[in-house]
Amino acid sequence: MNRLLRWGHWFTFFNVLLALPVTLSFFLADPLPPDTIGWIYLALNWLGHTAFICLLFFIVTIFPVSLLFPSQRHVRGVAALLASIGLVVLIFDAYVYHSLGYHAGSASFDQTVDLLRQQVVTNLRNFVLITASVGLLLLALELVLSNFCWKKIERLKRSGIGAPALLTLLGSFVCSHFLHIWGDAMEVTSITRQDNTLPLSYPATARTVLNRYQIISRQNNEQQPQSWLQQALATPQPVQLSCSAAPQAAPIDVWLVNKIDDELLQLLQLQNFKTLPQHLAPRDQALGLSNLLHGQLAPALPSTAPSWWNNLPAGFLQIDADASWSTQLPWLASQSTTTAAVRIHLQQDPALLLAQLKQRPAAQQLMVIEIAAQGDRFALGPAQVWYHWPELRQQRFSQVSQHLDLMPTLLAYAGCFNQHPWIGENWLAASQNAKLNVIGNELYAFRKDKMLLVKEDGQYSVWSAGTFVALEQKPDLPLLTDALNRLTITTTVR
Repeated sequence: MNRLLRWGHWFTFFNVLLALPVTLSFFLADPLPPDTIGWIYLALNWLGHTAFICLLFFIVTIFPVSLLFPSQRHVRGVAALLASIGLVVLIFDAYVYHSLGYHAGSASFDQTVDLLRQQVVTNLRNFVLITASVGLLLLALELVLSNFCWKKIERLKRSGIGAPALLTLLGSFVCSHFLHIWGDAMEVTSITRQDNTLPLSYPATARTVLNRYQIISRQNNEQQPQSWLQQALATPQPVQLSCSAAPQAAPIDVWLVNKIDDELLQLLQLQNFKTLPQHLAPRDQALGLSNLLHGQLAPALPSTAPSWWNNLPAGFLQIDADASWSTQLPWLASQSTTTAAVRIHLQQDPALLLAQLKQRPAAQQLMVIEIAAQGDRFALGPAQVWYHWPELRQQRFSQVSQHLDLMPTLLAYAGCFNQHPWIGENWLAASQNAKLNVIGNELYAFRKDKMLLVKEDGQYSVWSAGTFVALEQKPDLPLLTDALNRLTITTTVR
């Protein structure tokens, strides 16, 4: 039994060496530390936590096997198989972390399964070939290591590397924890942002996720650089339109109104208009108009032309505004008067919309959208969107929709596509991606009926996006991470 335990220690040590390159890849998925103390913590955490994972795996799996199997040969073979499976799982978790930004687990089960399904569907042969090859190679290597450690126990003992290796790995584990305690107390972000990098590390929280993306801001500290969230808001999302030779879509009229009153609502219902079930918009009218026309996060001002406006060919989209709106939107004076496939109307006189609805041919496509949200609970609130649009009627809406989605939808419908990702979604190509909006120091993330509200200091709350009823839930960290990843892609900051 003593020999078996010594073999187990050496077998675990060599598996630590095998796992180190895999665990190092987790750090390469994130921005590297900007200072020396961050690099020191990275090295200590890498060595110490990798050793901890391998030792924990040995205690939970291989050690009980050694007590159950009387044959030492069987123990070595089963241990090699278990170690191979463990390394495959670790490699898969690294792949998930690189792809999604978080580890595989119960909280991210659906997203992990979707990622795996995409690989199977898109390239089944390569997936099976690579997985089988890596698994067999690791199994062969583990069998060699298992037998080597058993036959060379005495030589390994006399080599003199056991004590220094143990001291290095154990010392790294202890020192990394002490350094983390200090870094957490002193708010050293280059340390705390590495909290969730490795699997089975510190529990993830909304604050640590924001910290990882450098969104946490310190109050009353003039030396603190501008938070990443503030930088993202100050950086316009890139827009580079690529349009077809001419719009092929049937014309559609989009009316932006301050409020849908009872008379207008009754007329829309009589004409069999449909409504978006969960549509959210900023309560502030300027921000709402900015979300609608710019398709970008605040603080883009409606008085400035959208980044896509000057690159839009004539005939695709036109904005018809009365004198009061033209004063607020001076850039409209530069537009062409050519009839366009998409016509957006900004008219203060509600009688104009009522008249068009009463004279509207049955086949005419038309949308009516409230510019600002109603309610006073959050900076975002419900806003009504009514439409008579056959293509949109075919879509099944299981996700929250936003004002940010309007421009991606209308421009794509007209035949213009952004070569960079929009922050919003195209309603005619529905997806299950996480959605987000940022207003002030509040970040709103959505998936289906769930709304996660997070502030820059890490405080969070979970709500129903449809009813705004508080949900007693922990923060959906995969949802928050997906939303932040979407923001980093559009701003190209990360």
